[in-house]
Amino acid sequence: MDFELQEEQELLVEMVRHFADKELIPVAPQVDAQEEFPVDNLKKMAELGLMAMTVPEEYGGSGMDTVSFSLAMMEVGRACASTAVTMSVTNMVAEGIYRFGNDNQREKYIPLIASGEYAAAGFALTESWAGSNAAAIKTTAVGEGDHYIINGEKIFITSGAYAGVMMVAAVTDKGKGKRGISVFLVEQGTPGLTVGKAEEKMGQKGSNTVSLIFEDCRVPAENLLGQEGDGFKIMLADLDGGRIGIGSMACGVMKACLEESIKYSRGRVQFGRSIADFQAIQWMVADMATELEAAENMVLRAAWLKDQGVRFTQAASMAKLFATEAANRAAYKAIQIHGGYGYTRELPVERFYRDVRVTTLYEGTSEIQRIVIARNVLGKL
Repeated sequence: MDFELQEEQELLVEMVRHFADKELIPVAPQVDAQEEFPVDNLKKMAELGLMAMTVPEEYGGSGMDTVSFSLAMMEVGRACASTAVTMSVTNMVAEGIYRFGNDNQREKYIPLIASGEYAAAGFALTESWAGSNAAAIKTTAVGEGDHYIINGEKIFITSGAYAGVMMVAAVTDKGKGKRGISVFLVEQGTPGLTVGKAEEKMGQKGSNTVSLIFEDCRVPAENLLGQEGDGFKIMLADLDGGRIGIGSMACGVMKACLEESIKYSRGRVQFGRSIADFQAIQWMVADMATELEAAENMVLRAAWLKDQGVRFTQAASMAKLFATEAANRAAYKAIQIHGGYGYTRELPVERFYRDVRVTTLYEGTSEIQRIVIARNVLGKL
């Protein structure tokens, strides 16, 4: 087993870390406090090739592997979780269009995503009655000539107000259950599509999260992604990759928690000594560092398996489950190490704590990850 990064990967990490330190970290508190969607920085990230990383260059992507994507996500997550989740979903949609779309769809949409002309891309699956049970969606798409007419409502859609194009799941045949679900590429501004109000969230406030209302929304038939009835497997396949993205982001937040805890504990003096000299603090730091390394290895292994073209569903769920749960533990410890100051907005660990909480919820809750893992382990596929 080779744990060494390739030279190109090392250079990528160096580039993204420099960008994150210079552009993302200084504005992260403002992005959070003002609930500001970071359009300018997302544009800069597109210019660096970070918004369609795993799509071949012939379609406007960066032609990188999933391991590189994961490494980049870790660095962005370390700096600003709001920006990281936008990056993750946008890359997931770009790859979904590449994997399941036709050449016309690839050539039309991927360059707009990769270049930053589209500030982001969206993934619209969740509904009020269909969260973990994604097969229960009620949004419908009815064929009418050379269009489909979409009606329904989606909730908790990341970047929904800013996404230039969105993958939207809808029922095209009610009698076939999950095999009657299809996916459509819906552009922002399509008549019949209304963006609801932004959610008031606990954390990741710079990530736009909205509902989408479809009222006789006319979408060209050529915007059907794949074939009718392929939608459920398309969305789940895309989510497998998305879980690597969220696991990577969680590792980034863990890294930020660890770095801030080390810095603070070395400088904070109590009882005439740096608190880093106390065993209680040392054990918390040791646990954080150990779980971070374990999480990074699990996430990168899932990314590597994906790059090998082999089944990686179980590995992605394991990585997402462990990394996000461990990141929540790290954020808890970081606040404990910082004491009362950690509970204030004077220091960033309070934001890390709020930002990381949702990682165990989206792209499949921890409970759903356990179901996926158990079914694979027990052979109940």
